[in-house]
Amino acid sequence: MSYPIWAPLLVELDRWSSAGRRLRLWLRDDDAVAPSPQLDRLVALAEDFDAPVLLAVIPFLAQPALSERLRSAPLLLPCQHGAWHRNHAPQGEKKSEFGCYRPAEVIVAEIAAARRRLADLFGPALLPVFVPPWNRIDRNIAANLPELGFSGLSCFRNFRFAAPSGFSVVNTQIDIIDWHNGRIGRPAPAIAEEIVTELARRREAGLWESPLGLLLHHRDHDDGAWAVLDALLGSMARHPAVELVCLRQLFSGLNIA
Repeated sequence: MSYPIWAPLLVELDRWSSAGRRLRLWLRDDDAVAPSPQLDRLVALAEDFDAPVLLAVIPFLAQPALSERLRSAPLLLPCQHGAWHRNHAPQGEKKSEFGCYRPAEVIVAEIAAARRRLADLFGPALLPVFVPPWNRIDRNIAANLPELGFSGLSCFRNFRFAAPSGFSVVNTQIDIIDWHNGRIGRPAPAIAEEIVTELARRREAGLWESPLGLLLHHRDHDDGAWAVLDALLGSMARHPAVELVCLRQLFSGLNIA
């Protein structure tokens, strides 16, 4: 990726530096189930930039070999990604595993059983964070997460619910995949423009503390997605205005969507 593509982003980050502010950057990767060359590539990327990654694992599809692989990849921290990653929405509705289409007690029991399976696989390495498939969850279901042992929830962009004190809602904002036009990596100029617009909005509104989350799907990345991600982190991760945040600190009771 050529430098001019990222130049406006670096200019915006320089503005953050001039204001004495730092951007809290973090990464979330969804749909993990097993070791693979794609997962190895994600591990290598994390290590290259010393970037922690919240790895959202599908509980009932996860293979024990994934736990073994993550023991040598401490920058990838597993958390719960739904249960089966099954769509229960009626035809014509947006996909959702945890919408209001089944009895609440059935959904809550399914989430609890899925959490137990991941706890058996990952033990104390498992972060008590819930990531719903397709980034959708009914707010009444979300309200049950603290009682199920979760201390955080991550969706996409503006999802919120009446979370209790001590429960984190930390969403991602930038998806690097174009799902509607062939499930390919989005063009670098589009991603750069989206991030610049978002950071300028925050700067002008004084919203310095909200972290910026990148949404990844290592199993679906084409070469373009990997190249853009590498170039993006190469531009951002080493800028003095950017901090790659500790995930355990990020999900420490902040409702910052």
